[in-house]
Amino acid sequence: MQLVIVESPAKAKTIEKYLGKDFKVLASYGHVRDLPPKDGSVRPDEDFAMDWELYRDKQSRFKEIADAAKKADRLVLATDPDREGEAISWHVRELLTKRKALPAKVDRVTFNAITKGAVTEAMKAPRELDQPLIDAYLARRALDYLYGFTLSPVLWRRLPGAKSAGRVQSVALRLICEREHEIELFRADEYWSVLAKLQHDGTQFDARLVKYDGKKLEKLTLGDEGSAMAAKAAVEAGRFTVEDVETKPLKRNPAPPFTTSTLQQEAARKLGFSASHTMRLAQSLYEAGAITYMRTDGVQMDMSAIMAARDAIAERFSDEYRPEKPRFYQSKAKNAQEAHEAIRPTDFRKDRAGSGDEAKLYDLIFKRAMASQMATAQLERTTVTLRDATGSHELRATGQVVKFPGYFAVYQEGRDDSDDEDEGLLPVLRKGDSPAKESVEANQHFTQPPPRFSEASLVKRLEELGIGRPSTYASTIQTLRDRAYVRMEKNRFFAEESGRLLTAFLERFFPQYVAYDYTAGLEDELDTVSDGREDWKRLLEAFWRDFKPKTEEVMERKPSEVTEVLDEYLSDYLFPERADGKDPRFCPLCEQEGREGGELHLRGGKFGAFVACANYPECKYTRRFAQPGADGEDPADDGVMGEDPETGLPVERKSGRFGPYVQLGEGKEAKRASIPKDVDDFDLEWALKLLSLPRIVGAHPETGKEIEAAIGRYGPYLRHDGKYGKLSSTQEVFEVGMNRAVDILAQAANRGGGRGKAEPIKTLGAHPTSGGEMKVMPGRYGPYVTDGTTNATIPKDVKPEDVTEAQAVELIDARAAKGPPKKKGRKKAAPKKKAAPKKAPAKKKAAS
Repeated sequence: MQLVIVESPAKAKTIEKYLGKDFKVLASYGHVRDLPPKDGSVRPDEDFAMDWELYRDKQSRFKEIADAAKKADRLVLATDPDREGEAISWHVRELLTKRKALPAKVDRVTFNAITKGAVTEAMKAPRELDQPLIDAYLARRALDYLYGFTLSPVLWRRLPGAKSAGRVQSVALRLICEREHEIELFRADEYWSVLAKLQHDGTQFDARLVKYDGKKLEKLTLGDEGSAMAAKAAVEAGRFTVEDVETKPLKRNPAPPFTTSTLQQEAARKLGFSASHTMRLAQSLYEAGAITYMRTDGVQMDMSAIMAARDAIAERFSDEYRPEKPRFYQSKAKNAQEAHEAIRPTDFRKDRAGSGDEAKLYDLIFKRAMASQMATAQLERTTVTLRDATGSHELRATGQVVKFPGYFAVYQEGRDDSDDEDEGLLPVLRKGDSPAKESVEANQHFTQPPPRFSEASLVKRLEELGIGRPSTYASTIQTLRDRAYVRMEKNRFFAEESGRLLTAFLERFFPQYVAYDYTAGLEDELDTVSDGREDWKRLLEAFWRDFKPKTEEVMERKPSEVTEVLDEYLSDYLFPERADGKDPRFCPLCEQEGREGGELHLRGGKFGAFVACANYPECKYTRRFAQPGADGEDPADDGVMGEDPETGLPVERKSGRFGPYVQLGEGKEAKRASIPKDVDDFDLEWALKLLSLPRIVGAHPETGKEIEAAIGRYGPYLRHDGKYGKLSSTQEVFEVGMNRAVDILAQAANRGGGRGKAEPIKTLGAHPTSGGEMKVMPGRYGPYVTDGTTNATIPKDVKPEDVTEAQAVELIDARAAKGPPKKKGRKKAAPKKKAAPKKAPAKKKAAS
């Protein structure tokens, strides 16, 4: 019997079908062991000795592999054809050796696609394990462990609130934070454009003013309304004739087939998929034999695949769509290995595979691969210049025509943040023609800041810089979201305060280790290890020699010293210049109460950094670690708002780390209430109303129990007998009457199947696979997301209100993939012990 080891059960099932009865194929279910997450798993002082631990959930699975290996004559390690696949095979071999279950013959085989032909051919060409590739894995794993487990304790002790740092993760976070800083520093400039609406031979077209008073117009030349209106009047008054018509042919060549990185980018642009969702779908398609291996930075296809693509083009289109010679591509990405083929269909005769999101991704892969072998698109671009009689003013119109679509017939590559103007069709114009002028408009514009990163543009930038590997981008991005260092809004990354603080700390105290060139250089060195040109332990020695002393140096600093350095380093962000000319650090509360020396500084607390007054404890002013007004709050509004007429206690407005709030009284007995965002013109009357909550609406006419209106974590609500109903606004909390309250609670109960379920926190779109409406719901054990069929718990570090549609799909799909939860059976009652037989009462002796 020959034992074959692969990663997944789906792959095992397919391959066993191809190989026949003499083979037994088992799955390792991914990696079988890893470095234990504790100190000492990598020991630099012992020549970088490493301890490995079998995953607890893999104990029984690996026992099955070991038992089968003992009966096998040959072991075939057929894991994925990359560094991680090589590592899994190495771990399996090492564990079997340790258990004395390794067969006499051990072979390693790899294939780029799970098809019968690819698998059977691979079995004919076995090889030994690739030791340099294993060394590169060991170096990378040790490097990431030493970076994380040495730096994270420094963060916990010197930067409260920070959770962890990673070698690639921290650099990706720096990119997002730097872009956020660029946006904050950006100052918009006003500019105007003048557009003439013209018509000729029944065709309307637009022409833009490009020359005014004999001077060429730059983007910001018309910088105010006055100059724009003067230019508009000149165009309205002038009679424009065609001075020049220039026609140029344009050619567009197709993009190469997908790599891991470009697949993630295009799936994000065209399908709205996250990187992790894309990789899950691609994994399923690969294991089903529909596509080739999906972790690759190669852009070339096998010659047989190229010929199959060309045949498919000829079948679907005319001969002119298939170029005379095949196209060959070379990667432009930095650090490209090109060890594997590009991602392509395994069979170009099949234009469909999978269902739901899998089918959408396959369609994208199929079209991109086919288009890569199609003919060039032929276009024609026409530029028309019109001039007035004085020769002082010029208009320009441009148009583009597709003369032959070529590969456009199948696929066009998406672009990020493109600001190209739409170019429509122009009428046939000749020199001397004078098109009719229908109208002239002057339009105001403002320069735009650089756009925030989307998943696609972030992956593209990381690849351009040579940081990390495309196969790890999905997990890197997910870690940033899991740690709450960033959040996603409208598919764009926003840096959270904790991410900004961590990036500032690393840039100030560990600048080398978040430098783009250094991180990319480290990737180059790891590649030389995988090529067998560098010893992996020497690489680790060079890293550790500088890194360890640096962490010890920072650890010797007091937390207050670290905060003081960050206070100065982040001063532009925390204390930007004020429009009123006051010192950006002035304390508004000290100013109100007439105290001197009220200056704001960054402080560290148990739950993270915040801004506080230097006059503490006399002044208790604090605000979140953020720019003033970052969340619509103005610290200058803080202070005493008045007195409560019932108690005579002061009512104060304050800014806390979680936003603005009002407080009645002082100390432990003080009552507090957050200020809702939907309240305009917040005053003492509103403050007293909020502090009076909950409000009793009255007794329910059916049960006689009270109905209560209040504001909770998820917004305004009604509560009655343990059941809830959602209110639409803060105002409704104070206005809702009995009839309306009973109606809302009845509707909530009906929607919950008669069980009185709470109202959804947020309603999202339909799930792409199940079709059910996705909702974010409050649950007994925490908030969760559901599509009506599958319920998925929302991670604790993600706010339920912030869950996006893409996140909801990810969570639901991940939960569905695990299968239905196992029902815990009732424990059988222990069998009752049989009562011991009662002893017969002793006979009484007869009285003498």
